[in-house]
Amino acid sequence: MEAVLETYRPDDFTLWPVVEPVRPAAGGESPGYLALSGRLTPAEVGTALMLIAGCNGLDPGADAGDDRPPRPADPLASFLHGLLTFDGLCAAGGLRVVDNSTGVTLLPGCCSGLEDWRDVHKAIDGTGQVFLGHDPGPVVEVSGDSVRLVVDMERSDSPAIEVSAAELRRLLDGVGRDLADFLGLVTGWARVHLPDRAEPVTDALARLLAVRPTGDRRSAVGGRGTA
Repeated sequence: MEAVLETYRPDDFTLWPVVEPVRPAAGGESPGYLALSGRLTPAEVGTALMLIAGCNGLDPGADAGDDRPPRPADPLASFLHGLLTFDGLCAAGGLRVVDNSTGVTLLPGCCSGLEDWRDVHKAIDGTGQVFLGHDPGPVVEVSGDSVRLVVDMERSDSPAIEVSAAELRRLLDGVGRDLADFLGLVTGWARVHLPDRAEPVTDALARLLAVRPTGDRRSAVGGRGTA
C-alpha cells in the first residue's frame, strides 16, 4: 500500500527542478502516479510539491465566499498562493494497493484525494465501507475481521484484494510512516529551494497529509493520530 499523487507533465515549469511525469491522456489512458516516501530524489520531491501546489492553484473568488487575499504578481508567490492560503487543501491521488501474489492492483478513482487517506480507518472502526473515488469505483469493505479492497464496485466481476483488518491497519501504519518520511525530505528540500517559505510550505503539507515530519515528536496535525 502506497500513498500516490496523480502526475502530469509540467508546462515549462521553471520555479525549481522537477522530473517530467506522464500527463494523463484524454482517451481513457490511466494516469501516472508518484509514490510518496523517504526514498524520493530531490527532483521527485520538487515534482510532488509542484503537483500539490498546482492542485490548489485556484484564484480567490469573493463571489464564492472565498475571502483569501488576491494572488500576488510574483511568479513563485503566485504559484504557492493556494497552498499557503487554502484551509481545505487537496491533492489528486490516494492509495495504491498491489497484491503481489495475484497481481491485482487497486488504484485511486477519479476525484479521489490523498488528503482523505486516513478515511480508510473509518471502515475498520465502524462504517464498514469507504469509497475511494469513481471511474473506476474502488471501495474498501469490512465484514468482521475480513477486508475486501474492491478495484471497481461497478463491476460484478471486479478483482479484489482480501486482507485481515489487522493487516489493513499495518498497511495504513506503513503509509503514515512513508508520508512522515516524505515530509521530512520536504523540510530539507524547502530550506534549499524555498528558504523564505520553508516553514509555511512544510506546515501546509503537514496539514494536508495529517502527519508530522519524521523526527518531529509532535502528534499528527489536527489530532488525527500519529504517523
